[in-house]
Amino acid sequence: MVMELTGEEPETPIDCPVLVTERLVMRPPHVDDVPDLAGLANNRRVAEMLARMPHPYGEAEARAFIAAAAERRFGCVHALTLADNGAFVGCAGLNPTDRGLELGYWIGEPFWGRGYATEAAQALVDLAFRTTVIDALNVSCRVINPASRRVIHKCGFQYAGQGMLNSIVAGQVPVERYRLDRRTWIGLRAWSPGTTRLMSA
Repeated sequence: MVMELTGEEPETPIDCPVLVTERLVMRPPHVDDVPDLAGLANNRRVAEMLARMPHPYGEAEARAFIAAAAERRFGCVHALTLADNGAFVGCAGLNPTDRGLELGYWIGEPFWGRGYATEAAQALVDLAFRTTVIDALNVSCRVINPASRRVIHKCGFQYAGQGMLNSIVAGQVPVERYRLDRRTWIGLRAWSPGTTRLMSA
């Protein structure tokens, strides 16, 4: 899933509480995450699927990312941690772009294939529609990323065309764009209501 920021930041204020799903605690990233964040993000296979992640990625980049996340006025960023042991597994967020609010996520390679991206994405889709007045949520993925495409489909997004992404690592690459409108979200609710708990940050 590409995490993309483009153009002027539209005003999309979002309450960003801690989210607790079946297996994840989704919370703001903090300095204690630096070693784990740097370890998982320092992976070209992850970075080349994203817009803004550099490679190599060390503790300096992790600290800069965490500081920027804390200063954001719009959108939100969550560290994804396992509920049973607190292990850091990736990041996810809601990002203002020139197309509107966009869902973004990445999971560290040791944790691929376990459904964590889908669990986090569904929680953030619900958060976006419950706490803002947006009519639609956007998401995109590189055309060579079938795993992210599966996550997007599981969340109910509909194909909206192709575009180009300027990735720090991969350069100009084609992406597929998807869109989920509020009416479809209300009608689908493929994941059970109430499976995500909101906690005060």
